[in-house]
Amino acid sequence: MTITPVILSGGSGTRLWPLSWGNHPKQFLPLVSNKTMIQETLLRLNGLNLSAPIVSCNDAHRFLVAEQIGEVCSEKPRILLEPVAKNTAPAIAAACCAAMQNDRDAVVIILPSDHVISDVPAFQKAVMTAAEQAQKGFLVTFGIVPTFAATGYGYVKTAGEEADGAYTLEKFVEKPCFEKAQEYLASGEYSWNSGMFVFKASVFLEELKMFAPEMYNLSAASFENALVESDFVRLDKASFEKIKGDSIDYAVMEKTKKGKVVKLNAGWNDVGSWTALWDIQQKDKNGNVSKGDVISLDTTDSYIHAGKRTVAVIGLDNIVIVDSDDAVLIAAKGKIQDVKKIAEEMKRREYEGV
Repeated sequence: MTITPVILSGGSGTRLWPLSWGNHPKQFLPLVSNKTMIQETLLRLNGLNLSAPIVSCNDAHRFLVAEQIGEVCSEKPRILLEPVAKNTAPAIAAACCAAMQNDRDAVVIILPSDHVISDVPAFQKAVMTAAEQAQKGFLVTFGIVPTFAATGYGYVKTAGEEADGAYTLEKFVEKPCFEKAQEYLASGEYSWNSGMFVFKASVFLEELKMFAPEMYNLSAASFENALVESDFVRLDKASFEKIKGDSIDYAVMEKTKKGKVVKLNAGWNDVGSWTALWDIQQKDKNGNVSKGDVISLDTTDSYIHAGKRTVAVIGLDNIVIVDSDDAVLIAAKGKIQDVKKIAEEMKRREYEGV
């Protein structure tokens, strides 16, 4: 069985400001290893029978994608350029059209470009289980086995007993309050929504055509009328910008009767914040994660990232310090989600010329 990787790389990653910003969002940064996040996304598929990858991104990132994917992939990727951001469903639809050009029965795996998965063998085993379900005509999502009552993730609920490694998808659930999250965890019927999928490209397009015919028509037209350059496929702007953007969850997965869930327990993290990076990385005896030239005295349970200069920290607890070329972030770990507000303010200043 051959699987076509489809990597979604349109995100801005503003919750990891000031390193993830503008034309260098988090997927192009080496945050957890010496490889960038997008490179790790492709490398964790090594050993599977793969077709050349398809990457969906915006125009500003096209050369970064070509360079970074080219460094780790022997086959030339197909890079689809989205003229405007329209969420995941249209991007996936265009990628499925591209996959079917080479193989009418193509099985695709949809992967965000900014996840961390520590147990690669467990991940690959789940991928093969999902691919077998996909060949039977199912749309498969990976449900992350929850380890705590998370309020920052959406959930998927399963129904019935496991059969051939998969459960029936009952419904998607938005990010819950803490009390609901505790109920979900205790029930054993809910998993975190991973945002990763496996299905036949043709089956996804059939379901999209049924549930969102206008999106299907415009997405297909954007690919059919695309401008093909030597290294890039520029989706037709006139068609693509008419699409009413939506996620794959809302457009298809919440409506389909063909949904399946393969549960995944492989050390998954979507690296949505600096504290998430602190959570998953090795710490010193004081509970600190330090990157670069860092001197810390009487400091505990903190994430400290030095850039080109030394960062010295004395007598602080539960903080995040990130030094970049043009900005420094200093925040209490408990307030780190507000970094997105700082990024929005920086964008406003840039727009207004402040």
